[in-house]
Amino acid sequence: MEDMDLRKLRYFAAVADQLHFGRAADELHIAQPVLSRQIRALEQDLGASLFTRDRHGVALTDAGRQLLADAGPLLASAHAVRRRVSAAARGSRRLMVGFRAGIPVIPAARAFEVRHPDVVVDVQRIEGDDQAPMLLDGRIDVAYVRLPIDEAGLRVSPLYTEPRVAVLPAGHRLAGKEEVTEADLAGEPLVWHADPSTQPTRRPHPNAGYQVRGVDETLEHVAAGRGISFLARSASVFSSHPDVIYVPIPDLAPEQVCLAAAARTSSVVDDFFAAAQATAEITAECGNYEMWQRGSDAVSKRG
Repeated sequence: MEDMDLRKLRYFAAVADQLHFGRAADELHIAQPVLSRQIRALEQDLGASLFTRDRHGVALTDAGRQLLADAGPLLASAHAVRRRVSAAARGSRRLMVGFRAGIPVIPAARAFEVRHPDVVVDVQRIEGDDQAPMLLDGRIDVAYVRLPIDEAGLRVSPLYTEPRVAVLPAGHRLAGKEEVTEADLAGEPLVWHADPSTQPTRRPHPNAGYQVRGVDETLEHVAAGRGISFLARSASVFSSHPDVIYVPIPDLAPEQVCLAAAARTSSVVDDFFAAAQATAEITAECGNYEMWQRGSDAVSKRG
C-alpha cells in the first residue's frame, strides 16, 4: 500500500483497544456498520486479516498485532505535526522540554537561548511511562530521559551516566552505613514500577506488590516500610522525605541519561541537542544544588 490512510488506522486502533466493534464505534462517534466497512477496506489495502471474529468475540491476528505496534508512533507523529503547524500559525516560538526528576535543564536552556533569543524554552517534568508517548504526540518537543525507553520513532542521544543510591526506610538496619552493596540488600522487597526487566540490580528481590509512578510515590512506599528502591543520585538530591534515607551503592550499574526527540523534528530541536551535548558535563556534575547553581552561572558567563 503506497499511502497509509490515517483515518482507517485510527479506526483500527480503536477496535484493537476495545476488541469490540460496538464500543469502538461509540468511542469514535460513528455507526458500527461504517466502522466495519472501514476495517474491511483497511484489510483489503494491506492484504491481510487484522481481526478474528467469532462467537467468543474479537481478537487480533498476528498481522493485527504487528500493525498495532507500528500504528502508535504513526498516529502520534501525525498528531504532533498538527500541533506544530497550529503553533506556527499562531506565530508561537516555544520549545517544550521534558525532564526526569533530578535532571537540570537550565545549563542547556541558557546555552540554547544565546543562539535563539526569540524562542521561549518551557519545561515540564515527566515520568518514565511519559517519555516516549509525550515526545511522539508532540506534547513535548525534546526531553531529558532515563533509559530504558522505547526508541521506536525517536532519536535518542546518550549524554552521561550517573551513580545510583539505595532508598531505605529511616529505620532500616543499613540506614546508618556510608555505603551498601547489592549483596547487603539481596532478598529485600523492592518497590518498583511494573516492568521488572528494568530493575538495575542483578540480585533477586521479591516484588513489594506496589507499582509506583515517579519518585514521590516511591518515597512514600519506602517510608511506609513496604520495601526498598533505587534512584539516580541527582533524583535523590532534589527529592527528600523525612522518613527515607539515601545510601550510596557503588556496585550498582549506573543510570544512563539521554536526550530524545521525535525522529522527524526541526532545526530548533537540532540546536537544543547541540546545546545539551555541549553542556552535558556541567549537567552531569549537578549532583547537588550548589553544583547546579555553579553550572547555571557558568553557562550564563559563557553566553
